[in-house]
Amino acid sequence: MKARGPEARGPEVGGPEVGGEKVAPAGSAGDGMTRCLIADDQAMVREGFAAVLAAQPDLLVVGQAADGADAVRQARHLQPDVVLMDVRMPVMDGLQATREILRAAASPDRPRVLMLTTFDLDDYVYQALRAGASGFLLKDATSAELIHAVRVVAAGDALLAPSVTRRLIADFARQPHPDPPFPTTTLSALTHRESEVLQLIARGLSNAEISETLVIAEQTTKTHIGRILAKLNLRDRAQAVVLAYETGFVTPGGSGHDGPRRQPS
Repeated sequence: MKARGPEARGPEVGGPEVGGEKVAPAGSAGDGMTRCLIADDQAMVREGFAAVLAAQPDLLVVGQAADGADAVRQARHLQPDVVLMDVRMPVMDGLQATREILRAAASPDRPRVLMLTTFDLDDYVYQALRAGASGFLLKDATSAELIHAVRVVAAGDALLAPSVTRRLIADFARQPHPDPPFPTTTLSALTHRESEVLQLIARGLSNAEISETLVIAEQTTKTHIGRILAKLNLRDRAQAVVLAYETGFVTPGGSGHDGPRRQPS
């Protein structure tokens, strides 16, 4: 996450009360704080999320937006670390807003986008991954799940719960892919073990499940994932899933490239 001083101060949001909690003005975050922008056209959702986040000592709500266009404007001025973005909003939907926000920011300063979605996962979820979203949060998530999601995404990881990933897989590769964003040649840089790990990531397995499948330590799995992301120039696990399906490295119902095999790491 990014620590910013007063010189990065954006327009004041006035510190309004939200659900009994103060929403901090831009530029007031200290070191170690995660700055959050909440974008949702339902006021009750925005205010409920803001109240939960504002109560945490390491999370700071710097703004709220009622539509995608407003989210883009506020993201430019407030420079949040994490944007909680609803998919369906007026004026500009969350998908386009995500593209605009990530395109406008310089790479090191790009906020992480956490998409807000209902339990009905549809083609919007796939499009959100391609737009650069780092994860998904169900709108009926508990307070603990919301806090955990923001912290995970702010730390630079992707929030793709195995249960959500598995539900996505059936629809994931059926979407048209006219312009694959990843060159297939980059996959040749992976070792055999890294290829196995990438297959299992795309299948929706957690780190613990990958470790159990390949009979390796969980820390070894994390190391392999880090190397995969570095070699393929990927931001996070979400992009790895997109790459695996869009390049045909993994196909729905198949075992993937060569299929995972157990062997010493």
